[in-house]
Amino acid sequence: MIIKPKTRGFICTTAHPDGCAANVQEQIDYVKSQPALEDGPKRVLVIGSSTGYGLASRIVPAFGSGASTVGVFFEKEGTERKTGTAGWYNAVAFEKAAHEAGLYSKSFNGDAFSHEMKKKVIDTIKEDLGQVDMVIYSLASPRRNDPDTGEAYRSVLKPIGQTYTNKNLNTDLAQIEEVTIEPASQDEIDQTVKVMGGEDWQLWIDAMEEAGVLADGFKTVAYSYIGPELTWAVYTEGTIGRAKLHLEETAKNMNERFGAGTSVVSVNKALVTQASSAIPVVPLYISLLYKVMKEKGTHEGCIEQIQRLFADHFTAENGPTLDEKGRIRIDDWEMSDDIQAHINDVWESVTTENLTEISDFDGYQTEFLRLFGFGLEGVDYEADTDPVRELPSA
Repeated sequence: MIIKPKTRGFICTTAHPDGCAANVQEQIDYVKSQPALEDGPKRVLVIGSSTGYGLASRIVPAFGSGASTVGVFFEKEGTERKTGTAGWYNAVAFEKAAHEAGLYSKSFNGDAFSHEMKKKVIDTIKEDLGQVDMVIYSLASPRRNDPDTGEAYRSVLKPIGQTYTNKNLNTDLAQIEEVTIEPASQDEIDQTVKVMGGEDWQLWIDAMEEAGVLADGFKTVAYSYIGPELTWAVYTEGTIGRAKLHLEETAKNMNERFGAGTSVVSVNKALVTQASSAIPVVPLYISLLYKVMKEKGTHEGCIEQIQRLFADHFTAENGPTLDEKGRIRIDDWEMSDDIQAHINDVWESVTTENLTEISDFDGYQTEFLRLFGFGLEGVDYEADTDPVRELPSA
């Protein structure tokens, strides 16, 4: 079939397999252009490895330090009539590139929250690698089924305590609108913590410890976001922020159990991802952020962020640099005073009429489509393409 982008709100319902492969290769080429990661991890499990930061977190250790990697994700394969998800095509492309480079790589597609998936992955690690020295937790799911009871939990993006109103970018219409979000109930808060907090991260580490597949001195990291004060009400001080606090508490508990420095939360930069596109206010903020950071030469994508995370923190001689709450901050360039002062200045004045002038909305749209394999150089988007792509066998 000839595959074209079909967008609906913050979702693109099609993905281009060749474009996704080109996107993955671009990231691999970037990592290979950087200095090798001396003393980088050699056996890495990435939970949530098919898109965004999770995908980059598999590419960097594999092609930066020659690591064997195991990836876990929940994606849909393509059929003769319908494309698969971008994450599926990303995983296929990564596996192919890793095998061609002589790297061990194995992927698991299914529910990472389930006991069955944990057992399957752990059994494979035990048989093939023995142990892993790094576990990266990068799941961004809107729902989770309790592995014991089967109860379904759903996360919500809502403020806590009071109604929130602010500017929002309608990405379909390229219009600045006002968004009002009612506060979450206690049940919605609790469910969001169940989905987006640290409980499942802890369950993975518990199961791996019990099975003996965590190497001595292993490290584990989970990803978070804080963002600017103008988004705090709906994010940092909202339901997602409450879940991220639980994530940080989980890291502290694991450090007490396994030793200081074992577990850390990395606060990453705001980027166009499938997850961030769904958060009210954030697409407008990212459009403004991209413009000023590109002008100052400090803009980074997922792969640059994770390369810096590994190079400056995980493989640094003195270990990671932490903030006062024990977190790594690779959002430091985003949150610099000059960047945030500029965004605060233009936030009040941005309108539908001047959107493309004072923001990088064009760049936002381009990045959004690239997530799904569209707009990549060297890809013939008029060519007939087979949407069925299988994961290479190990």
